[in-house]
Amino acid sequence: MVKSLSNPHRLEIIDLLANGEKSVESIAKESEMTIANASQHLQTLKQSKWVQTRREKNFIYYSLKSQYAFAIWKTIREFARLQIPEINAALTNYRKANATKYIKFSELETYAPYLLVDARPASEYDSGHLENSVSIYSKDELPIHTNLVVYSRGTFCTLADEATVKLNNEGFSAVKLDEGYKDLA
Repeated sequence: MVKSLSNPHRLEIIDLLANGEKSVESIAKESEMTIANASQHLQTLKQSKWVQTRREKNFIYYSLKSQYAFAIWKTIREFARLQIPEINAALTNYRKANATKYIKFSELETYAPYLLVDARPASEYDSGHLENSVSIYSKDELPIHTNLVVYSRGTFCTLADEATVKLNNEGFSAVKLDEGYKDLA
């Protein structure tokens, strides 16, 4: 089981599946892998009991086998941030280059009134989202005079960074929430 986590593509797949069930094709597209490569990594994760499958017509859908799979990945991710200073430096440099301001969940009330905006794909939003949040895909409904707090899959996911920059460029007041949906759900 532990050996199957030694590949960064498989860790990325676990991170993707933490946000909901996905097909091989969806995982391949979101991770920018070929379908064959994604399928091979998924089979490794399935054999080592990290993921499970469900068949619907001609499609196979993958999901994490249990809540502990994400908890283990989250612990590894946070441990790496503490032990490898270059990870935080890269994250800081990325945010500076994109002029992304971010806040921790514990700081949320300082932005009241605010609206939580989920920057993940619509299918992930539909699978679950933070209470009282709206999908970025309902952008036409966003109030212009309310602070927008944008979240996605987590600290290393760039979806919220990109959405925050875009919303600020469109005249909104937006910040990125450092934690992701699964971190807070």
